[in-house]
Amino acid sequence: MLNVLGCLDRTSEGRYLLGGADVSVMDDDELSGIRGARLGFIFQSYNLIQQLTVIENIEVPLYYQGRGAEESRERAIELATRVGLEPRLNHKPFELSGGQQQRVAIARALVNDPLVLLADEPTGNLDSTSGTDILKLFDDLHHQGKTIIMVTHDQSVARHTKRSIRLRDGRVETDGVPA
Repeated sequence: MLNVLGCLDRTSEGRYLLGGADVSVMDDDELSGIRGARLGFIFQSYNLIQQLTVIENIEVPLYYQGRGAEESRERAIELATRVGLEPRLNHKPFELSGGQQQRVAIARALVNDPLVLLADEPTGNLDSTSGTDILKLFDDLHHQGKTIIMVTHDQSVARHTKRSIRLRDGRVETDGVPA
């Protein structure tokens, strides 16, 4: 499901509208542009570039959008500060805790001010304290108007959401407010 919503895979039937645009009829170049401009991806395994610093990892999506170096640096610092990483800007991923690495991944996903954040098990590799911190950050983002679509197998994380859709074998099993 995240692959379809993230414009990585195409639907076999039907239409998919994202921000008013029918992405189901777009070619690969157009989809790439949509991914870079309208979507933010938060991966379970963080997918940080080990040779880059925190600030450089956050800047990566802006580089691919052709944004200027000064604008990219300012935006990356703003987001690093927002997720509590200002003191770690020049550290590399291997110098960070799991929770800090996930915060870098979240800042990177937000750097292009996406319409939708797609999060794949964003707390799956974290201890309970770091996981709670990430969920609080998601709450803040939601209250600021961000749409967050999260995949989780953790029922305590699912109960934290406003709406939960349970899929089984590619079909909707339940859809509603978490119990």
